[in-house]
Amino acid sequence: MSSILNKMSLSASAENLSTDAQSCDGGSMCLELALEGERLCKAGDCRAGVAFFQAAIQAGTDDLRTLSAIYSQLGNAYFYLGDYTKAMQYHKHDLTLARTMNDKLGEAKASGNLGNTLKVMGKFNEAIQCCKRHLEISRSLGDRLSEGRALYNLGNVYHAQGKQLGRVGQNDPGHFPQEVRDCLLQAVAYYEENLELMRSLGDRQAMGRACGNLGNTCYLLGDFTRAIRYHTERLRIAQEVGDRAAERRANSNLGNSHIFLGQFENAAEHYKRTLALAEELGDSAVEAQACYSLGNTYTLLREYRIAEEYHARHLSAARKLQDRVGEGRACWSLGNAHAALGNHEKALYYAKEHYNISKELGDVLGMATAQMNIGDLCKVLGLPVDAAPSPPQITPDGKKREGEDKEMVRGESEEGDNPEMFMELVAKCQSDRMDEQRASLDKENRPRKLQRSSSSGNKNPPSENMLEMLNMISSLQSERMDSQRAELRPVTKTGTKPTNKATSLPGLRPLQTTSTRPEDDFMEIIARVQGSRLDDQRSELPAPKPKERPPLDDDFFSLIMRAQSGRMEDQRASIPLKETGNKASNSKK
Repeated sequence: MSSILNKMSLSASAENLSTDAQSCDGGSMCLELALEGERLCKAGDCRAGVAFFQAAIQAGTDDLRTLSAIYSQLGNAYFYLGDYTKAMQYHKHDLTLARTMNDKLGEAKASGNLGNTLKVMGKFNEAIQCCKRHLEISRSLGDRLSEGRALYNLGNVYHAQGKQLGRVGQNDPGHFPQEVRDCLLQAVAYYEENLELMRSLGDRQAMGRACGNLGNTCYLLGDFTRAIRYHTERLRIAQEVGDRAAERRANSNLGNSHIFLGQFENAAEHYKRTLALAEELGDSAVEAQACYSLGNTYTLLREYRIAEEYHARHLSAARKLQDRVGEGRACWSLGNAHAALGNHEKALYYAKEHYNISKELGDVLGMATAQMNIGDLCKVLGLPVDAAPSPPQITPDGKKREGEDKEMVRGESEEGDNPEMFMELVAKCQSDRMDEQRASLDKENRPRKLQRSSSSGNKNPPSENMLEMLNMISSLQSERMDSQRAELRPVTKTGTKPTNKATSLPGLRPLQTTSTRPEDDFMEIIARVQGSRLDDQRSELPAPKPKERPPLDDDFFSLIMRAQSGRMEDQRASIPLKETGNKASNSKK
């Protein structure tokens, strides 16, 4: 967050700054409250910080730069609290004051903050305009650090837009529609420009962030070799600066990229390092995910005993986290591993557990998958098939109910793991993984089974959430600020008699002026300018954006589900296809 003191246009030290502020009518109270709010936010207590900033606004000040700093801090605090509506509101207030004061650097920073907020809200076109304005001003001022931030922010916006567009068709990395590829290529261009600028400035941490995001974007484009190169550099920088969390992310991303190149041993080594770092950092959720990734990687390596051990660890971790979805996945994976090992009784136990958990969660597709597995295992064990639960009826309503159980996830971080569709490789490798145990069915005439998808597959959000999003956007649009508004010159305070005119910006005290005419009041001018803005410059209300796709676990599991669609053909009863066809012909006669 930018400092309150740094944003004020006084050349004195912090002590002198406070002394000068105290000489203003009531200014000291506003400043003291704002500084305490800043301290609390930096200490991680943004909610308490917001309360102090709001109190500062209520105290009021006639110093525009102090007020601009408070708006900026409030916008950032609300952003971290996830209240993007209020974050956007205060960043717009900050942008208004920066333009009014003709503070170009302040306008650049406010535009960047506003662009980041709009990105998280899914309003990508408006976010791009704000970030490009940030870049344009930074270059005109020759501020290379600000230019670097603008380039990085633009890369993030295009990356997020490409990921959102790419989720519609559930495509594999490297097989996205052209509009998605165009967004991702734009992201690469901005990230690379940012990386070169940070190299010239010697900013190693900024270089690391750029490398991480370049690796993620190249991964989505299907350029896994290039992704590995960038993630390797990201790993080297993280180790150099002692950033363990970044080192953990880099190892996870390297594992994902090696999987798609078929380099399973390399992937396993990176996932083991991910697991060790997660344990060191005390991140139980990432530790569980690393165990799950390792279990699936050793399945690809056909080392089912090791796979079973990691999936058992995943199950234990999921239970400690009270993650019922994770428990269901672990039971499903353990059932598969035990089936591959010939432990059919244990496989049946875990298949039934998977069914019960899916039923509890209202996961219709998970129930159907578990029911088919139970039926297969009952046949292998010679148990009556009637013992298996009847398959649920999969209807559009059922799918909708399943989607309603899923929770919205937080917005994309600057540089997160890129786990998208890791286990697509499982689909390609698993189809023949148990040939030695298969029954003698003619593969060419084998009936095709219904493809099964994940119990955590992504669904479009229900209509209630869409309405919620529309209401939120509607409230945001009512107070938006066009970048083309008239720029106001700062008004000089010359008198001592305050006016009683209401102001449109919270926390701004009426300016003191020698004029008795209300139109000379600073905020009256803003009111007159704002009231006459052109409607044709308004942005249109965007369509409601779909829910963010859940990270890592959900994509991971979805692809394994598809992979396993033919995994137990060997255990099915032998069906004489020719005879069945004759019976069908006779019945028609």
